[in-house]
Amino acid sequence: MPFLFPAFLVLAAALLAQSAWSLRDGYRFFAYLARSLRAAPLGFHPAAAVIVPVRGVDAELERNVDALLAQDYPEYQLIFAVALESDPACAYLAERISRYRPESGRGPREVRLTLAGLSIERGEKVNNLLAGIEAVSPQVEVLVFADADARPRAGWLRSLIDPLGDSAVTVSTGFRWYLPGTSGASRLRAAWDASIATLLGEHRRNFAWGGSMAVRAEDFRRLKVAERYWAHTVSDDYGLTRAVRDAGGWIRFEPKCLLPSTGAVTLTGFLRWANRQIIITRVYARHLWAWGLASQALFCGAIAFGIALALFLSEARVRLVSAGLVLSILLLGLAKAHLRTRVVRLAFPDEAEVSEDASCYWRWWPLVPWIMLLNFVAAGLTRRIEWRGTEYQLISTDKMRVIRRAG
Repeated sequence: MPFLFPAFLVLAAALLAQSAWSLRDGYRFFAYLARSLRAAPLGFHPAAAVIVPVRGVDAELERNVDALLAQDYPEYQLIFAVALESDPACAYLAERISRYRPESGRGPREVRLTLAGLSIERGEKVNNLLAGIEAVSPQVEVLVFADADARPRAGWLRSLIDPLGDSAVTVSTGFRWYLPGTSGASRLRAAWDASIATLLGEHRRNFAWGGSMAVRAEDFRRLKVAERYWAHTVSDDYGLTRAVRDAGGWIRFEPKCLLPSTGAVTLTGFLRWANRQIIITRVYARHLWAWGLASQALFCGAIAFGIALALFLSEARVRLVSAGLVLSILLLGLAKAHLRTRVVRLAFPDEAEVSEDASCYWRWWPLVPWIMLLNFVAAGLTRRIEWRGTEYQLISTDKMRVIRRAG
């Protein structure tokens, strides 16, 4: 059919332009990381409270809690928030807190464990965070929110809070970075999530990540985050992102606060987790979901179209050009994926998993666009997610329903 090849040329040209732009952003991310690691701190370290919602006892919880208890920061309060006393995390944290003895110059001045109960109006994680905020000491100037499944380095808290020394910054955020792991599913997850992490950068389009975000307490109150954006949601980070954007504020990404995450995952577990991320994005940031769906559909559609032309058309010139364009697009994608290998080596030079298999970020990348396309399509078909045994129906940005809870 005479129109097939011209149609492919149009798609390929659009995808080449998108891929080249994306590769440029990858180099910008790497350069921003390198500058950030060399940059001198502002020296801003007011009294802070670190609030950590916890559900269950994961394999890495002990190491992650120890890391939170060993931050190199002059004055901070550490608050763990659990929904129910029957949660195994409650007994573990109570025992760990009872053994805690602050070191000179390190560790929190005070550690608390608070019970949040359950809510039918918002997700368990957000409800835990709100209960944690109630336990914050009056002298605290900065609120920090962290996840229990990431392991911060000793300088994480200083690095996260320091950008708030610039009054133009409303929220300072980091992001998770999955290390390769030992299984194929773990390595696929690492490659998948790294492609999200590198969307952040030295620009005003950043989003907050709930596992590592800091905001001045007065700004948190001024923006009415608790009352207007967290009261009826399952997403703490998208809620805070909306609050900042509605007020015309600035979310600054701090590359020093990329947090390594580990842990084995099955393929089924990875797909459920990835679908949940995109379903949440569809509900709370629909424009990002629409852009992502269009982007992944363009990539996968153009690649499949080009391969079909190269295999089945009779004209040799058309087949050769089609194959050449497909190869060019894939090489641009691989080049950006290889940059992520350089990023992880620069950001985590002491992690054994990185030295053993940093190449997974580009070797597994060819599967990522196809997995992401499935994730974005799945997100268009359902608004149900499961988090730690609780299933939610996400009705809108300000309305959700608990469908069932784990026994």
